Amino acid sequence: MKKTEDMIEDIGERCPHVARDDGHYDDAPADWWTSGFWPGMLWIVYDRTRIERFRAAAWEGDAKLERLFLEPNDFYHDVGFQFLPTAAAKHMITGDAEGKRRALAAAVFLAGRYNPAGRFIRAWNGADHTGWAIIDCCMNLSLLFWASRESGDPRFAHIAKAHADTVLDHFLRPDGSSRHIAVFDPLTGRFLRADGGQGFGPDSAWSRGQAWALYGLSNIYKHTGESKYLEAALRSAYHFLACLPEDSIPLWDFRLPDPDGQPRDTSAAAIAASGLLELAALTPAPIGRTFREGAVRILASLTERHSALDRDGYHALLTGGTGHVPENKNIHVSLIYGDYFYLEAIAKLTGWERRFF
Repeated sequence: MKKTEDMIEDIGERCPHVARDDGHYDDAPADWWTSGFWPGMLWIVYDRTRIERFRAAAWEGDAKLERLFLEPNDFYHDVGFQFLPTAAAKHMITGDAEGKRRALAAAVFLAGRYNPAGRFIRAWNGADHTGWAIIDCCMNLSLLFWASRESGDPRFAHIAKAHADTVLDHFLRPDGSSRHIAVFDPLTGRFLRADGGQGFGPDSAWSRGQAWALYGLSNIYKHTGESKYLEAALRSAYHFLACLPEDSIPLWDFRLPDPDGQPRDTSAAAIAASGLLELAALTPAPIGRTFREGAVRILASLTERHSALDRDGYHALLTGGTGHVPENKNIHVSLIYGDYFYLEAIAKLTGWERRFF
C-alpha cells in the first residue's frame, strides 16, 4: 500500500511499463498492452482499503484508453489486459455505468478479431500477422466471458470457448508445456507451424507463456465449468511447478540448452503464483493445497529475494523481471505487470475475493 501510494506521485498520468535503474517507471504509449496494469493496482488497493486517494487516481484510466479508439491506434487482442483491470474493475467496484459500457465495447473489439476458419483470436496487427495467435490470449478471454454475463449475449462466450479449444489442440503439449505462438492459414484455418516468439525456440517452454497458460486455463474452467479446461490447467500447473529451480523463481525459458547464467523472470513467477491460487480455489483440498503451497513458496521467494519493499525511493515492487530475451529487451528490470500480479496474488492471500480476470 505504501509503495503504491508513492507511485501515484511519481507516475502521474504516465502509462508505466519498465522501470529505470532507480526504480522509477517509464511512460509507454497508452495503447501499449501493459497500460491497464497500473490502474488495476490502484483498484485492488482501493478495494482492499477504501481509501479515496486510490480510487481517484484510478478513475480516469478507462476513459483515457477509450479516447484512443477515436484516433489511429495499435490496439490488438490485449484489450483484455487493458480494459478488465480498468473499465470492468471500475464497474465491479463502484457500479459505474460508463465503465461497463467501455468494457463491453472492448469485448466487441476483441470478438471482432476472431477468425472462424481457424477458430482463433488474432493476436497482433500488421499484414504479416493475420494468422497468428499467442498463448497470452488465454488471459484476455476473461473479457469475453465477462461480457457474455453482463450483456446476456452468449456469442462472446462462444468465441472464447472456440479459441480455448484451439489452445488445447495447438498450444498445450501432452506434458503440459506450452507454445508461445501458433501460426494458421487465415483463409483456410489450417495450422502451419509453431514459432518461438519470446521463448528460446518453437519447441521450448517460455516460462511467462507457461504462466499465462496455467492462469488463463484456470480462468476458462472457472467461467465454463467444463472439465477439459480443468484437466489442461492441471497439466500446465504441474509442468510449471516441476520445472522450478530450488528458489521457485523460473528461468526465462524452461528448456534452455545451457541454463547457466541465464536470467530469471520474476514476472512469470508472480503471474504463476496468482494463477496457482486461482486453481487452488477450484480444486479439491488435497490437490488445491499443493497449488496454494506452491504459490506461497513463490511469493515468499519473490518477497525475500526480489522485492523492493524496503528500498526507499525505488517505486517498483519487484526486481528481476525479464521482458524479451530473443530481442535483448528489458532484462533484469522491474515490470509493471510483474508488480500487478504480485500485488494481486498477495491480495488473494489476504482475503481479497473480487476477480478482474
